[in-house]
Amino acid sequence: MPVKPLNILIVDDHPVVRKGLRALVESRRGWQVCGEAANGRDAIARARAQRPDVAIVDIGMPGLGGIEATRRIRKVSPETEVLILSAHGSETLARELVEAGARGYLLKDDADNSLLDAIEALRKHSAYYSPKIAAWVARDARRARAKAPREMLTPRQRETIQLLAEGKSNKEVASTLGISIKTVEAHRANIMLKLNLHSVAELVHYAIRNDIVHTLR
Repeated sequence: MPVKPLNILIVDDHPVVRKGLRALVESRRGWQVCGEAANGRDAIARARAQRPDVAIVDIGMPGLGGIEATRRIRKVSPETEVLILSAHGSETLARELVEAGARGYLLKDDADNSLLDAIEALRKHSAYYSPKIAAWVARDARRARAKAPREMLTPRQRETIQLLAEGKSNKEVASTLGISIKTVEAHRANIMLKLNLHSVAELVHYAIRNDIVHTLR
């Protein structure tokens, strides 16, 4: 069975840059540029019409910039992954682009060595960032987790997280709260989902960090 080609949209207001990106992209067998755009509004129209797998978007374009273009591309073509190219970066800009839906962010200085790897990652719906950008994104994610407000939890969920963080089993939590084990399991699953936690160890750290428990018994 033939492999479906990877369709890529290139968005940059400089023709020479688009030409160079096209040559680099199409050096990979099975990858093809399905369209080019010189500004954000044209990029949105092409994304809607062509549904590319990946859109390579320059951050600094006249008219509609890369952040809003990313947001709208993701809206009109949710399956399209957006890879941002920029000569500059900042922690604030990285945060805004991630929130807009970009899954990749490369500084242009890294593009020659990393562009194909970045596209390959986005093809698999994985994130890819330049090292400096990756450090900012990771730090921002840690801050967001640390600042997750206790108000996100219901009173019963706060009781549940405290007991679990103190080392009690689901059965012991159920007995203490006078609820069924299945209800405890449901509370635990909802807590993990709300707080983006993936293990009991992370739950314990969250509980200590947010003064739900101070020491483990």
